Amino acid sequence: MQPISFLNSRWPLLALGCAATLIAATSASAQPAAAPASPPTYLRDVMPIFMGNCSRCHNEQSRFVYNWLDYKTAYADRWEIRRRVWDSYQGSYYKETMPIANSPESISLTDEQRTTIRLWVESGGARGEVSTATTAKSKAERIDAGKRLFTSICAACHQPSGQGLPNVFPPLAGSDFLNADKSRAIKLVMAGRQGEVVVNGMKFNNNMPAFPLGDEDIANVLTFVYNSFGNAGLEVTPEEVKTVRAQPANATAAPAPTPVKSSFE
Repeated sequence: MQPISFLNSRWPLLALGCAATLIAATSASAQPAAAPASPPTYLRDVMPIFMGNCSRCHNEQSRFVYNWLDYKTAYADRWEIRRRVWDSYQGSYYKETMPIANSPESISLTDEQRTTIRLWVESGGARGEVSTATTAKSKAERIDAGKRLFTSICAACHQPSGQGLPNVFPPLAGSDFLNADKSRAIKLVMAGRQGEVVVNGMKFNNNMPAFPLGDEDIANVLTFVYNSFGNAGLEVTPEEVKTVRAQPANATAAPAPTPVKSSFE
């Protein structure tokens, strides 16, 4: 009986402690959330999210949906972007959520990233400035910077492991296609690719958009990929990217179609 007597004798103190904790928690929850240090901007915060999670549909080659990799286009469509990325996700808007539910991009898009897009729209949709990150001076620095780009832009489709998705997105891990031709890999990131490709003996037929990345970023992300996932360990420099960029475009390539607004938008 002693344990019961012990608890009973101290129950008022326990009750007071619980009440104090509840009051403190309630008071804390009633306080407004701290405002972010600065509102999100398109170039710094939002475009990387679009490149990693929306660009397979919303790119410059798109015929039926708007190109969100272009600031003016994304700004003009920003409130519908908010409704589809945030309101539909929360169940308060009747159209399908974006990215499409259960797609690789939807699975990889975090609540924090959705919140960033919402705050960007609500704070006025500022363009911002291009990041002034320090230029990589060594191969190790290039790999480190490329890893951050890969995680935010490439991993949704090619997966953090570089294994891709069977029959959907080709693997980057041990990729014979990638390791065979560095210049071709640079062109692929720079200009995108549509149509069939054979990687490690497997056929893939999907769309990779052209990413609006500078020479430094392309060099960094490719250097990371070449030095990861069992690849050849090559380094890509901004000078190599600049050289490839200066080469004439494929004369047989079809011009990008003019975007047409979809009735589903």
